[in-house]
Amino acid sequence: MSISDLDLVIAAAEAGAVVVRSHYGSSLARFAKDGDDFATVADIEAERAILAILRDARPGDQVLGEESGRTGDGDGDRMWLVDPLCGTLNYAVDTMPASVNVALRVGDRVTVAASADPFNDEVFWTGGAGAFARHRGEDRPLVPSAASRLVDLNLDPPFPNRPDFLAAALLSDDVFIERFRPRVVSTTLAVAWVAAGRRAAYVTDGHLRDSVHFAAGIALCQAAGCVVTGLDGQPLHTGRGGLVAAADPDTHATLLALIAARRR
Repeated sequence: MSISDLDLVIAAAEAGAVVVRSHYGSSLARFAKDGDDFATVADIEAERAILAILRDARPGDQVLGEESGRTGDGDGDRMWLVDPLCGTLNYAVDTMPASVNVALRVGDRVTVAASADPFNDEVFWTGGAGAFARHRGEDRPLVPSAASRLVDLNLDPPFPNRPDFLAAALLSDDVFIERFRPRVVSTTLAVAWVAAGRRAAYVTDGHLRDSVHFAAGIALCQAAGCVVTGLDGQPLHTGRGGLVAAADPDTHATLLALIAARRR
């Protein structure tokens, strides 16, 4: 029996989450990457579990994995984007905020996506029409809300738009301080939280096209009805890049104005 892309993306994210949970709190071998970055045995084994599921069901598709790179013989029109453990720095010091992200890009559009929270037994997912959270087998729609006033800022490098834009600079802005309550979760699970109404917004710098870290969260926010643009309010993956994902137009407009003021 064939499996749909939507069921497949959820199954793959859940399989990765099982591996991440199984290694939590253990003595983790680390494998150096560029700069100060590293992967753990949990990252690598979670990606293997995800890829095994994808390869079994879709052997002709390409896959871009954070740890294994690009594999597959397809032409790239169908590409799975896999981030097996987003929040490795948190996880490696026994801090739970982390996610397992899987998305499928078909042509220029992400058609299905899932972001699994390994420690809350929760999977945020979308098939393009609406976004949902699955908890203990029950699905409920994601409803964005700015009521919390919590805005998550990504403070991790690289910073391609520095000095014109640096997310950390918002932390000293009087208007930002008066209007919002900053948070730094250091995992793209926080992007899914914008879709779920647990964050008012998420802001990051960077060039995010085909990003294994951000593809799932962006798709969730778009499907849930959030306002999602680049740093200047432009369409994603154009201009100077970055991401402003906000629960509503007012929050989005306020953040864009603060970002523009920093440029001046």
